Amino acid sequence: MGLITPNTFFTGQQLIWLPNCPSTNSEAQALVGQNRASEGCTVITDEQTAGRGQRGNRWEAAPGENLTLSVVLHPTFLAAPAQFALSQAVALTLHDWASALLGESSSPALKVKWPNDLYFHDQKLGGVLLENTLTGPKIQHSIVGIGLNVNQLQFGVPTATSLARLTGRRYQLPAVAARLLECLERRYLQLRAGQLGSLRQQYLRALYRYQETHFFEVGGRVVSGQIVGVDEDGRLAVAIAGELRRFGLQEIRYR
Repeated sequence: MGLITPNTFFTGQQLIWLPNCPSTNSEAQALVGQNRASEGCTVITDEQTAGRGQRGNRWEAAPGENLTLSVVLHPTFLAAPAQFALSQAVALTLHDWASALLGESSSPALKVKWPNDLYFHDQKLGGVLLENTLTGPKIQHSIVGIGLNVNQLQFGVPTATSLARLTGRRYQLPAVAARLLECLERRYLQLRAGQLGSLRQQYLRALYRYQETHFFEVGGRVVSGQIVGVDEDGRLAVAIAGELRRFGLQEIRYR
């Protein structure tokens, strides 16, 4: 991977590189359990052999071609019911990172697919697995797992893409990893400053298929609907046949 030197206060200042591991989230969680992870501790690997994604899916990435990392955060300032605000901040982190690398002209095509995947048009650039540990009404710690397609050119599914495929150039992984950690710290500090309203507005502006009519799969049926927002619990609000309905992660699929 090489030397990663983010210009941050704490994010990535404790950095653990592993040539390979089953899951960076699991490694980070183990460090937390051993009381060996300061806030911002980052576990990064060249090859993740059993990476986990949303909906129980596996995250697959070619070894040494992409970014696969997990960051430990301690958002004890957030009440448990407000934890989706952290998800929004992390999703915007990915959007900020890709926008900076792809340039201003990419902005209309670059979107956050609910809850926190990164898309370019209809192809996936990256995703997040956010695992929160709660103590009473507060979040004790969070493991922010991030996978981003950077230099990989061949994928097993047609709905995946990478920076290299979009731009025709290769990227230095240490440099783009440092930029990602800088973007994450900026968004996290915005969250810690209580700017939840601003984060929410920016998230909606970046939301994939927001206020557009598209097909979805709900309860095994294909329906036409329009995304009109996301509630404070992180449920997707969709207008279907004149009725506003709210869905959790396992309850609706894009078509």
